[in-house]
Amino acid sequence: MYAITMAEYGGPENMSWSEVDDPQPKPGEVVIDVVASAVNRADLLQREGNYPVPPGASDILGLECAGRISALGEGVTTWKVGDEVCALLAGGGYAQKVAVPSVQVLPIPAGVDLAVAGGLPEVACTVWSNIVMAGHLSAGETFLVQGGSSGIGTHAIQVAKAIGARVAATAGHADRLQTCRDLGADIAIDYHDDIAEELRKATDGHGADVILDNMGAKGLDNNLTALAFDGRLLIIGMQGGVKAEINLGKLLGKRTSVTAMGLRGRPAEGPNSKARVVAEVRDNVWPMIADGRVRPITHERFSLADAADAHRRLDEGGVVGKLLLVNPDA
Repeated sequence: MYAITMAEYGGPENMSWSEVDDPQPKPGEVVIDVVASAVNRADLLQREGNYPVPPGASDILGLECAGRISALGEGVTTWKVGDEVCALLAGGGYAQKVAVPSVQVLPIPAGVDLAVAGGLPEVACTVWSNIVMAGHLSAGETFLVQGGSSGIGTHAIQVAKAIGARVAATAGHADRLQTCRDLGADIAIDYHDDIAEELRKATDGHGADVILDNMGAKGLDNNLTALAFDGRLLIIGMQGGVKAEINLGKLLGKRTSVTAMGLRGRPAEGPNSKARVVAEVRDNVWPMIADGRVRPITHERFSLADAADAHRRLDEGGVVGKLLLVNPDA
């Protein structure tokens, strides 16, 4: 098969479309002929050498895909050859074929194009595992997502709205702030402003019960200020750095919590596993997509072989939703 490989870490120029060995399914795995994958921020970090591959995972980029099952490993009974599916991956999505544990495979949501589904598993599993499974967001609470026009953000706005939360989102330009409103955000805040202060004004001083943050260190103190009493801050990215001081008084005074949670390094099965997250997404998020409460947002499609151009596009900024990588030969 062909896949995106890298001779060394660095810029997109190091990515190439190369012939590699076909994956073989281990017991409990399936092989998917990839129709589409998608670009995630974690892929850029891995390309730069800043996101180590978990032990045993493919070193090929790509944390999600959609396609057709072409082979079954020993013991797999829940899927059959020919099934159209999408999957959460620990790696390997930028390729014509990928092997994945069957417990990380999902059906295509009703009404969703197969290629578009290639950009769903990572955002859906990240958002649900954080704001619901860890953050316990419930109807009537206030939810803030930092970076509301991103792939994660566009999905999180819609899921939180479907749950019944009051949704606030940040973005850096007027058009992307309007996109957040169009997707259901009740409050749209320019992240160049004081986010905590703007949120306080918009919520009569209440703040956010749950915050989903992709910046890390840079926004930590302001996020703590923005939290309501008993609020929960969920950190999923480090675009703003990895080290910052925490004012414990802010945590103690408002009984708040800070959680940093990754998805890629979770085990396939067992406690806190990808299998559990995938099962909850199938039971809870897929019905939201099927009935139209949540819809995938695609910014642009690239050929899988042109993944380097997609990386450059994401690096440029201004992307709303997901960048898809489509295999023209599938």
